[in-house]
Amino acid sequence: MIRVTDLYKSHGPARILNGVSLTVHQGEVTALVGPSGGGKSTLLRCINGLETFEAGTVEAYGVALRPGMNKPAVLQEMRKHVGMVFQQFNLFPHMTEAEATARKLLERVGLAHKADARPGNLSGGQQQRVAIARSLAVNPRAILFDEPTSALDPATVNEVVAVMRDLAKDGQTMIVVTHDMDLANSATVVHRMEAGRVVS
Repeated sequence: MIRVTDLYKSHGPARILNGVSLTVHQGEVTALVGPSGGGKSTLLRCINGLETFEAGTVEAYGVALRPGMNKPAVLQEMRKHVGMVFQQFNLFPHMTEAEATARKLLERVGLAHKADARPGNLSGGQQQRVAIARSLAVNPRAILFDEPTSALDPATVNEVVAVMRDLAKDGQTMIVVTHDMDLANSATVVHRMEAGRVVS
């Protein structure tokens, strides 16, 4: 389970998260929707330890993040349990993964035939599916998706959504930030965020 309790985060004078509390149970797909600037992506980055916060706690699978107490070993432990898939893929053009594991995961996301391709030779949808495979490489108990389809053309959105639905069917816990209401409506739970708060 992932539990966020009374989380506050600011950038200078701007309050980005304003007392966010949220619980995600194992096997749930939770969608976060709402207007841009509402704090959705920042919340994901706080859960994964990519951003610090001023108050509150993030607890996941026996690991707790708190203000001023997130040593590298704690962050590393959190990221073993909670993977992240970014909007812009963030693939390294010069790196490859451990080959046997990578080939198995590429098969899982329907890209076994692209195992020897470089990111620059893949479509946006293919790059996003590789990013999902990379996230799965550490066998996370939960995956955070930050707008996974917004950088894709409409023809490739379905490729990524199909992989996500397959993961959900297998019981993968996911938190998905999205403006795609079709994707949100297929989630187990939908929360709306506005002005740094969960409002529904």
